[in-house]
Amino acid sequence: MRIGYPCINRSIGCTSSRTFRLASYSDRRLVETVESNLDCLEAVLRWNAAHGILFFRITSDLVPFASHSVCKHDWAGRFRDRFRSLGRIVRRHRMRTSMHPDQFVLLNALDERIVTGSVRELEYHARVLDLMGLPASAKVQIHVGGVYGDKPSAIGRFVERYRRLKAAVRRRLVVENDDRCYTVADCLEVSRLTGAPVLLDVFHHKVNSSGGSLRDALRLCAATWQRADGPPMVDYSSQEPGQRRGRHKEQVDLRDFQRFIAQARDVECDVMLEIKDKEKSALKAARLVSGTPQ
Repeated sequence: MRIGYPCINRSIGCTSSRTFRLASYSDRRLVETVESNLDCLEAVLRWNAAHGILFFRITSDLVPFASHSVCKHDWAGRFRDRFRSLGRIVRRHRMRTSMHPDQFVLLNALDERIVTGSVRELEYHARVLDLMGLPASAKVQIHVGGVYGDKPSAIGRFVERYRRLKAAVRRRLVVENDDRCYTVADCLEVSRLTGAPVLLDVFHHKVNSSGGSLRDALRLCAATWQRADGPPMVDYSSQEPGQRRGRHKEQVDLRDFQRFIAQARDVECDVMLEIKDKEKSALKAARLVSGTPQ
C-alpha cells in the first residue's frame, strides 16, 4: 500500500502550481512559470522518495493555460526532456502519480462549450503523464458531473462523451464518487457502461452512501480495475469536528485511519490522503502502515 498526498508539499518552500493572470499571458511568462513549476515538482518527488512517500497527485496547474486557446506555445516540445527526466524519477523509485482536474471539468454538461473545454483539459492532463513516460497506472480522476434534474440522462451523456474521447485519455480516466450527486453505485454503473475503473472516495461514501459497508464498497470498486490499471486507488479523509458536513480533517485521525486499514485488509490499494496538512499526515499514515513507531 503506497500512501500519498495531493499537489503541495509544505515542507520544502516551493510550489509546482505557480500561475498568472490570463490578461498577462505571454510565451515568455509561460516558459518561466513552467520551468519553476517543474523545478519544484522535481524537488517534491525527490523529497517524497527520500521519506518513503510513494504516491503523489500532480497539480493541474503545472502548465498554466495549457488547454486554453490563448496558449499557442509548444510547451510539450520545449520541455519534453524535462518531463522524461521527471518520469524516470517516478519509475526509479516505483512511485505512483495521478492528476485530478478541477470541478469545472464536466463531460456531461448541457452546455457544449463546457464539454469542449473539459475534453481539452482532459487531453492536457493525459499528455502530461504521457510526456513523463508513465504507464496506464498513472491516472486522471474525474467526477461524473452534474445531475441536471435527470440522473439517467446525465449518466447517458457522460457515457456517450467518454466513448468519443481519444484512447490516450480513456486509458487514464477513472471515475470517483462524490459527496452530493453520484454514489458508489452510480459510479459502478458508469464503469459497467464505459469500462472506466472506479476510484473510491472513502469520505464521500460516508456522506453520500449508496448503502452497504465500506468493505463491500472497496471490493466492488477494486473489481473494476484491470491489471494494466495498477492497484486500485482510494481517496481517504475524515470529518473535521465542528465544521460543516463534508469538510476534510486538518490532520489525519490515526485511529480512524487504522479502522480504514482494517476494512481494506483484503484489498491491495494505494491511498491518497486528502488531509489539509499534506505530507505531515502522509508521513504519519505511512509509518502506521509500515509498523514504524510514530
